[in-house]
Amino acid sequence: MSEKLPRLTGAELIRILKLIGFEIRRQKGSHLHLFRENDGRRVTVPVHSGKTIPIGTFKAILKDADLSAEELRKMI
Repeated sequence: MSEKLPRLTGAELIRILKLIGFEIRRQKGSHLHLFRENDGRRVTVPVHSGKTIPIGTFKAILKDADLSAEELRKMI
């Protein structure tokens, strides 16, 4: 039995990604590009004020960041 993923805004997700070593590399429009030096992973997070990230996009970001839903819940 799996629990639903939490719904987060772009700003909330960026805060969590920074905790696991990602740094903001650049921004283009409303999308922030983050990079982690130790393993070379890159993620792009849409930041639309107050809007939650769509679930498909959210899952893709977690996959790109190599972050499980369980690990994410512990960080919230």
